Amino acid sequence: MTRRARLRLLPYLLVFPGAAWLLLFFGVPLAQLAAASLYDPSGSLTTGYAMTWAFGNYPDVVQAYWPQFLRSFGYAGSALVVALLLGYPLAYAIAVKAGRWRNLLLVCVVAPMFTSFLVRTLAWKTVLSDNGALVGVLRDVHLLAPEGRLLATPFAVVLGLTYTFLPFLVLPLYASLERLDPRLLEAAGDLYASPVRAFRRVTLPLSMPGLVAGTLLFFIPASGDYINAELLGTPNEYMIGNVVDSAFLVRLDYPQGAVLSVLLMAAILAVVYGYLRTVGREEVR
Repeated sequence: MTRRARLRLLPYLLVFPGAAWLLLFFGVPLAQLAAASLYDPSGSLTTGYAMTWAFGNYPDVVQAYWPQFLRSFGYAGSALVVALLLGYPLAYAIAVKAGRWRNLLLVCVVAPMFTSFLVRTLAWKTVLSDNGALVGVLRDVHLLAPEGRLLATPFAVVLGLTYTFLPFLVLPLYASLERLDPRLLEAAGDLYASPVRAFRRVTLPLSMPGLVAGTLLFFIPASGDYINAELLGTPNEYMIGNVVDSAFLVRLDYPQGAVLSVLLMAAILAVVYGYLRTVGREEVR
């Protein structure tokens, strides 16, 4: 083999370990999951499942669980909006205004991730409890009715999602904003741009890579989350992740659990594709 041929093969050899890993631990399980979604729904773990190509499993599941699908994306979208309102100013302040406090603030952003996800969610359950100090204060200032509550409500689930996945939004935004050249903002000011206009025409476009990455890193896991709805909500707030968990681990209905998983992945891919197409058109403009 000539040296030129080896150089041509080098990129493929570098990609091969990662591609093999993805094929073995993602592609193969995904194919098995898709196959399981077409099993005979009348089977069981005891009697076994027959491959009957039961495509009717899909419309049956959609008809039965479409409210949970809509609720999942509604909660994830609401949490994303709240996270953007909190996370963008926070990332901007850390990247541009923090100075020597930058590293400390970054540690504060990621510090909650050093604790178990379950422990953090249980802590919010205590904070939002009916007998907690927060609810008591809100009742005293009449922001909450005497019998009102925060726990076991959609508000609690959205709050939990926002808190849990906020670092995944802040860190990519910080990475983009930290590379922002302040001379560009000075030039915008010299051209008589107001702070709002400078933000819209300079800061926001330059931070778009981090914004897109952060919103995807936030929205995708939030859509499939089930711990927050399980611990901070009631069955009325259950998301599609709770249904998947119940299908696989409680009802042992593997075909239904597989269908739910495939549909969730397909729905998330469709949302992500539409979002990226929309963002791409806006950047072209």
